Amino acid sequence: MKVRIKFRKYGILKYIGHLDVMRFFQKAMRRADIPIAFTGGYSPHMIMSFAQPLGLGVTSEGEYLDIELAGDITSEDAVRQLNQTMANGIDVVSFRQIQDEKKYSGMTLVAAADYLIVPKDMEETALREHNSETAVFPDNWNEALAAFLEQPEIKVMKKTKRSEKEVDIRPMIYDMHMEPSGICMQLAAGSENNLKPDLVMETFLKYVGEEEVKLHYHRREVYAKNPKSENPRFVSLESLGWDILSC
Repeated sequence: MKVRIKFRKYGILKYIGHLDVMRFFQKAMRRADIPIAFTGGYSPHMIMSFAQPLGLGVTSEGEYLDIELAGDITSEDAVRQLNQTMANGIDVVSFRQIQDEKKYSGMTLVAAADYLIVPKDMEETALREHNSETAVFPDNWNEALAAFLEQPEIKVMKKTKRSEKEVDIRPMIYDMHMEPSGICMQLAAGSENNLKPDLVMETFLKYVGEEEVKLHYHRREVYAKNPKSENPRFVSLESLGWDILSC
């Protein structure tokens, strides 16, 4: 049985990298008595994979980890047992069964992600008060943002593992708008197309002549393409699973 775990990452743990998060969850599985499956061979390891790991310094309320179970456990028990072992800065949100086929793995399905961007010095306040009525960015950025997105092309130099090339990022920005709590954006994510929010904001800040602004990036959700309809275009990875109600 395959399971998708959704978790939050915040506070001081935003500074630990992906490999440390993976090691943390390996220890948490043992401490929480989660019946996770192992690979065979001389050096067995837990069967787990992460969908779209975070960069350093980024907080999130929508991270995903897929595992395979070797025994029975309910979703309610798994969430409770895992959260009893969590350090301050990581919370497990859900534990849901998913389709067994490889094509349904989180790594394969990721297509988009939502982000909230706020000033660095207002990080804690802005993320705690989602419905704040006090704008955190200048009002004139609304018009600048509209003009920025009206450009037929937004070309930037994008670094890859081996080189650097010019890329038009406009088709990969699915949504970008201002709210009182910050700038919200939905960007392409995954192996096919992947756009980081810091690259978008660096480009926008150059456009408005405000390159010295320090920002914090918060991921709100990770999405797959909607398998049933184009409306909505995307669905959360969590919604593609179902709760395990009984053993």
